[in-house]
Parts: sequence; C-alpha cells; structure tokens
Amino acid sequence: MKRPRKRQSSVAVIDIGSNSVRLVVYESMTRSLVTLFNEKTLCGLGREVQTTGLLAPDAVAKALTSLRRFRALCRVMKVGRVYAIATAACRDATNGPDFIAKAERICGVKIEILSGPREAKLSALGVISGIHKPDGIVGDLGGGSLELIDVQGNRVRSGVTLPLGSLALQDLSHKSLKRAERIVRNDLSDVAQLKAGRGRTFYAVGGTWRALARIHIVQSGYPLRVMHGYSIPAPDALDFARRLRRLAAANMLADIEVVADARRPLLTYAALVLEYIIRVAKPKTIVFSTFGVREGLLYSMLPQAERSEDGLICAAQTLNELLSRSARHAEELIDWTDRLVRVVKLRETEEDRRLRHAACLLSDVGWRVHPDHRGEETLSLITNGNFGAVTHQGRVFVALSVFYRYAGLSEQNEPPAVIRELLPPAMVERARVLGAAFRVAHLVSAARPGVLPANHFRGRGRKLMLVFEHRLVDLVADRVGSRFKQLAKLVGRSGSIVRR
Repeated sequence: MKRPRKRQSSVAVIDIGSNSVRLVVYESMTRSLVTLFNEKTLCGLGREVQTTGLLAPDAVAKALTSLRRFRALCRVMKVGRVYAIATAACRDATNGPDFIAKAERICGVKIEILSGPREAKLSALGVISGIHKPDGIVGDLGGGSLELIDVQGNRVRSGVTLPLGSLALQDLSHKSLKRAERIVRNDLSDVAQLKAGRGRTFYAVGGTWRALARIHIVQSGYPLRVMHGYSIPAPDALDFARRLRRLAAANMLADIEVVADARRPLLTYAALVLEYIIRVAKPKTIVFSTFGVREGLLYSMLPQAERSEDGLICAAQTLNELLSRSARHAEELIDWTDRLVRVVKLRETEEDRRLRHAACLLSDVGWRVHPDHRGEETLSLITNGNFGAVTHQGRVFVALSVFYRYAGLSEQNEPPAVIRELLPPAMVERARVLGAAFRVAHLVSAARPGVLPANHFRGRGRKLMLVFEHRLVDLVADRVGSRFKQLAKLVGRSGSIVRR
C-alpha cells in the first residue's frame, strides 16, 4: 500500500461564475483534495447578459469587492499558488474583457476565460476525480450555461455548451416559465450527448442543482446530509422536478429555508432543465456531484500516475496518517484481512475489496475519543466525511465496519436503524464480520505495527484457526480467544487459537 507523500503548499481556485464568485483553498495539490476554506458571493454577473450583452454594473462592483477580499484572504492564509477561471458570463458579455482586466489587477494572477468545450471537459474531469469509475452524462448547470459531456471511466468524449444556465434562462424568458419551457424543450430535444444517456447515470453538477438535492434530502427525511454522491432514481427525480415547478407556479418556494434567498428564484429553472434532460436522455439514476470545474482543473494538473490512484483510498490514507496511532499498522491490517478473506473463501467484488481496504485504513481513527462514544463518533465522522470516490452505501458500509470495531456486536449497541437500512442486509452482515475482525486484530496488536504479520489464518474443514508465532504466544489470552470465536461464528466456522 502506497504511503501518502509529504504535504505540498496550499493551492486556491478563484472561480468567477455567472451566478457566484467563489474562493476555494485546498490543503495541497493531491489526488484527494482537502478543503481548507470555501466562500462564495452570489453576484449574478450573468443575469442580463443574454438580453443586454453586458455584465450588470452592480454585479460587477459586487464581484470586484469579493475578489479584493479573496486576494486578501489568500495573503493571510499564505496560499502557495492561486488559479483563477471565469465562465459563461465573462466570455459572452461585451464588457467581459474590461471586467477581467480589472479582476486580474485585483487578483494578481492571470484569469483563464474558459471556452464552452474547455468548461465541459473540466466538469467531466471533476466528476472523474470524485466518482469512482463514472459511466454516464455529466451536466454542469451554471448561471450562464449548461455543459453536457459523456464520461466512461477515465475517458471523456466531446461536450456541448447551451445557454440554459439558470440566470440565462430567466433572462431569455423574461421570467416567464412557459417561455422558458419552450426554450428548454427546443434546445434539448436533439442534443447528441443526451441521446447516449439512456439507462446510464446523469451526474448533476452546479450550485442550483445541489440546492434541489438539498431540498429533496430534507423533504424525504434521508438520514445522511451529504450532497456528494446523493442519488435519486430518475423517475423519482422527474416527479420531484415537476412538483417543484408546480410549487413555483403557486409562489410557494419562498419559504424553503435550506436554500439561500438569492438562489430560490432560480430553482424552478434548474428543475425545468433537469426535467427535460430526464425526458430526453432517459437515464436510470441522477447522482449529484460537488466535484466540478474547480476540482477538474486541479485534477488535470496532476501527473498521470496520481490521476490513476483511487480517490477513496487516498482520502483514507490521509486520515489514517493524521488520526491513527500507527499508519503502518492500518496497512498491515489490510494484508491481514486479505489473508482472512482467502482462507474463509469470502466472496468479494472489486468494490467490496476497496471498501474493506478503506475501512482498514480508518479502523483506528477514533482512538482519541472517550471509549463510551467511539462508535457513534466514528460513525458520524466517516458517513459525513468530506471526501469523494465513494457512494453513500459505501460510506455507510465503511462507517458501520468501524462502528462495530468500537461498539461491539451486541444488539444493545446497534447503530441507528435509519443508517443500517441504507444498506441491504448482506452488506450489514459483511460490515459486522469486518468489525469483528478489527476487534480481534486491534486486541492482539494494540494497534502496533509488526504484530499482525507474525500470525496467520489456517482453515481445516469448518474450523478456522489463528496461528501465533512462538515469540508472540504471550499475547494470547481468553479475551483474544473469545473474540476470535465470535469472528469465526460470523463466517460459519468454529474458531481456535494455535500457538506455533
């Protein structure tokens, strides 16, 4: 298992969008980005571009004020490198070049005005960096434009840009929903990129679509408040988008408290675009991604070897280095559980294996917490962790495995039912098996490296044995034996300790 490399200096991206202007500072330029600071201002630069051809003066003033603050924040935080990009509003407005010139003087860096195809490609790369082996259509809905592009694994096909951003659509339709619907229907009816989406996943990128997801999470009572990777079956998403449109027609969106005031008027346009995308593309699932253009920009700058690394494993390695008592012990635990899986012939898919490896890396991150609360605290830490390349089911599986390692396997210590019910019973049982294995391994080794490689598993019929080398036999005790028997029982075996 590869060890995380030494930390580099921090890196920031200033993103001048058609609706918001944002600064995101990341801890370093790595495969698994860690956000140090994130701030946005809803300036609405693109709100009049389609009809007047100009960035509105008040929006320009607000954006420049925000950029001054962002530049000052980068100095205060001693950011190592700052990148700046601008999207549809700045590339389409006739006074865009003048605004960019002023913005560059303030920011002290060159601002890249992204073309439509470049913006689409960076959005796709962002999804690739944050979704494990994506397969579908990426749709990035901004204030000024909609980018659509096909992704499969690490492959990116050509993309298309349409003037269907929430602000642009509001502007073009003169705030008429009927007119907006005609525009969307005409523009999306014959887009080749959408035709390839049937039965696949549609990856929704952009702040206003994330706002839709936030509403859906709250209204459905979904237990995880994690936006990235949140998925909705396409028929349910279609019904939800239609319902939002009806609420908008009845002026009933004003009281949605989970969405910023400035973004609420745009919700109905975002819902309208999503509705027609589902109608035309006929995807199987809608997955919301918080990884987009900014993450795609930094991902594109990494060496090929780093881009090929597993984002989940990289994130787990980082947390292991920061929070575990011994990072090397967690890596030895991966090998130890590999041996267990082989001996008891547990069936694992590639996804099962990577989730097990991630759980091994995170199995000791709660050791500083009070013993009475380690289970629940690590459950929360992992299910709500700020990392990508894992589904919500995967998050819960890893979190439950570590929960059972700390809380034990008795019925009195079960995690909340709403969390367990996010997984099929077979995955919950696998998490219990892995948690039981962790309980044996950490008890035997006290989380110190060098111990787990000195014992191994042996199978004989329905019997599972844990064999200790002679130099470690004093580590054997009744408590070790009882935990190992519990593990063996979970995999349908009888268990015993062998001293060699």
